[in-house]
Amino acid sequence: MYKISKYSYQRAKELNVVIKPSTRKNKKIDVFKDNVYICSIGDINYPDYPTYLKQYGKEYADYRRELYWIRHAKDIRVKNSSGYYSANILW
Repeated sequence: MYKISKYSYQRAKELNVVIKPSTRKNKKIDVFKDNVYICSIGDINYPDYPTYLKQYGKEYADYRRELYWIRHAKDIRVKNSSGYYSANILW
């Protein structure tokens, strides 16, 4: 089971959303705004920024973050989409 990091909770607070462990299969986090479900983010089969940071250190985590942003450039532009929340909460 995925443990939500303090980093992700802080990022969610900055976006004025609430995050909880996902109830959906293979997802890490469910995102809520005003107690209304918005989306599920993060595949449990892949690491995210806090995971890389903890396991490999800041330099490597920053490198992986850069690759993520390049790979998902189109997804993260659409505000309030799962790509947007994933990029801003997990990365």
